[in-house]
Amino acid sequence: MKIVILGAGQVGTTLAENLASEANDITVVDSDAQALANLQERLDIRTVLGHASYPETLRRAQANDADMIIAVTESDETNILACRIAQTLFHTPTKIARVRAVEYLGEEDKLFLPDALSVDMRISPEQLVTDAIGRLIEYPGALQVVDFADGRVRLVGVRAYYGGPLVGRQLKELPSHLPADVDARVAAIYRRGKPILPEGETVIEAEDEVFFVAARGHIPKIMAELRKLDRPVKRVMLAGGGNIGLRLARALSDKVQVKIIERNRDRARKLSEELNHVVVLAGDAANESLLMEENIEDVDVFCAVTNDDEANILSAMLAKRLGARKALSLINRLAYVDLVEGGAIDVAISPQQATVSALLAHVRRGDVVKVHSLRRGAAEAIEAVAHGDRSNSKVVGRRLEEIKLPPGTTIGAIVRGEDVLIAHGEVMIEAEDHVILFIVDKRKTKDVEKLFQVGLTFI
Repeated sequence: MKIVILGAGQVGTTLAENLASEANDITVVDSDAQALANLQERLDIRTVLGHASYPETLRRAQANDADMIIAVTESDETNILACRIAQTLFHTPTKIARVRAVEYLGEEDKLFLPDALSVDMRISPEQLVTDAIGRLIEYPGALQVVDFADGRVRLVGVRAYYGGPLVGRQLKELPSHLPADVDARVAAIYRRGKPILPEGETVIEAEDEVFFVAARGHIPKIMAELRKLDRPVKRVMLAGGGNIGLRLARALSDKVQVKIIERNRDRARKLSEELNHVVVLAGDAANESLLMEENIEDVDVFCAVTNDDEANILSAMLAKRLGARKALSLINRLAYVDLVEGGAIDVAISPQQATVSALLAHVRRGDVVKVHSLRRGAAEAIEAVAHGDRSNSKVVGRRLEEIKLPPGTTIGAIVRGEDVLIAHGEVMIEAEDHVILFIVDKRKTKDVEKLFQVGLTFI
């Protein structure tokens, strides 16, 4: 696809890296010449220097010939206006804008329609991160939780612990450990950072990262087989009261006790006025005395969500050392994620990866309705819709054991209407089924897409 990315910040850069690696024709627009030069040194892309919403800049970026414009500058107004101009002047087919201000999102039903602001899809990294953290709090002990089929199916990553009922046992023993009405499929296992394709004889070892697919209601019972279930979350402490901190506090305050530590006193005062059932403290989240005064040892989840990676890492590590049961940290630099996750910090959350996941479904070929970028972008989980019949489709009318999947790919579940079918060899795919797949090597995604494309004839 020919894609124009407006904005060479962290989100735009991560997008360019992901999309350029898939042989797309990428052009990045920004007013910072140095940022563009840094990108061109690393990637095979075009760059255009200029203001993202100026018609002449868009013309030089060849917006008139683009399949998609993704506006992810720091300014909501620039992003929205650029999409409007791309539609009016160039009739660009797909226009996506990053919109962060809650004030715009409250009117989304009226504003973000094709005949209004000409934005086909709006993305809010802050909301995506808030949703991701909310799912992690819902399942204490999970490393990653992603939704498919409107939340009916979830892919969950957990670390297997010593003493777990399934640790040291073969995967084929999983059904005998679960209640008769509960089913699951292990989609991938990562051992010391390396992927292992799960088979019946595969033995789960302690410290393995195990990704499994199951119906939403069955997840706690399956997690109990891999690790000791953590007690439900009752107390959450947030470091940082910016957009994400505010959204998280609003989302969580009716379910758990929430405290926010905010460095800026004026912002702290504003938060205390906006949030009725939240304790707001003005201070430094990396201050040991403050954390101890606020009984950090009783906190179930400490979540560092400031705009400063280093401050997030330090405060989360300190909170964990002082007794917080679980520490989450927002980290923008992907290079930092592998350094800290799994040590003092339990889970590192990347806004860029969450944003890329939300956008990838629009770039994928075939009818791919949901994509989640996993393992720092190395792996993907996708939801693809099967179309056609046995004569023109490589998957419809075939049992799973008949389908030749690309290496490193597993089918985890099939959603048929309201029913969730966990993938077993004898299950047959029907037209309009939603198929959930895990792809260990993202480079094989193209081959998976081809499986779900309908041909005129198939021999």
